[in-house]
This record gives sequence, structure tokens and C-alpha cells, in this order.
Amino acid sequence: MAYRILAALRENGRLSMAALAERVGISRANAYSRVEALLSSGVITGFSASVDPARVGLSIGAHVFVTVHPQSWPSFRERVLHMPEVEYCAVTTGEHDAMLMIRATDVGGVHDFSTGVIAQLPEVRTVVSVVILDEVVRRPYILPTDIPPREPVDTLGMTRWTPAPGAREPLPPR
Repeated sequence: MAYRILAALRENGRLSMAALAERVGISRANAYSRVEALLSSGVITGFSASVDPARVGLSIGAHVFVTVHPQSWPSFRERVLHMPEVEYCAVTTGEHDAMLMIRATDVGGVHDFSTGVIAQLPEVRTVVSVVILDEVVRRPYILPTDIPPREPVDTLGMTRWTPAPGAREPLPPR
């Protein structure tokens, strides 16, 4: 039932409790108590409007990939929290340590932010910016019920342990 409530609120976060109850097939009192439980448990973290960035003047988006000096994480994280251009920041695996999603009025704004703000931080070792040409999918959130079951595919060469050729002795215990 919680997933049905969350799916309905994803489509329209301004639904009245009566409309929400009707949509998911429960009483209004039950809908109210379930939404309150989702709020108090931290599943629902708030309500907000969805805004088209281009229509408010932020027509350019970019991903800024950052490599951070290892001992600098606490101060880097604190600085990013106070940067209004940053829409989203995630710590990542792979070649870079973090990915920032930024918005700007033009490509020059992306350049100014990437080279004049992020690259100038003492915590930052490298910066790579990628301008977004088109946003094909942008969802507020997905739910486990959105993910369809899929048949396993042959994972030849992908994320599978392969023993080394030839017999090797195991390492001695520590």
C-alpha cells in the first residue's frame, strides 16, 4: 500500500487526502495516517514543486566530475553544500570521486563555475565538465515496484570471478 501511495504522490504531490484515498482505495483517515507514518519514518522527506530549469532561465546543465585530495573530503563536502549552482552531488566510484550536477544560464556559466570555482578549491585535484545536450528522463524518484523482473542474461566477461590460469597455491593464512 505504501508504494501505491508514493506512486500517486509522485504524479501529484498536491493531492488532497480524499483524492489520495480514492486513488489507492482506502479511507481518508487511513490515507492520512499512512502518509503521516511515511513522513515520520523518513520515507517521505518533504514536498516540493517540479520546475523546468530552462523555463526559469537555467538552460544549460552539466555534470562536473571531481577528483578530491584524499584527506580533504570533510571540507569539500561542506563547501559543496553552500554552492547554489549545485543541484545534486554524489560520491562516486571509478575514475572520479564526485559528480556534481550544475545549472547555468549559458555555457560560459558552466566554464566559470568549473574552472573558476570548483577547480580553484584546494581540496580538488582534477575537474572534468560534460555539458548536457538533452535530458531524456528525469524522474523525481523510482520505487521498487517500478523495476520489472528481468530474465538473467549471459554475463560473459562481466562482473564474474574468473580463476587465474594454472593451479596456484592459496595464500597462507594470516
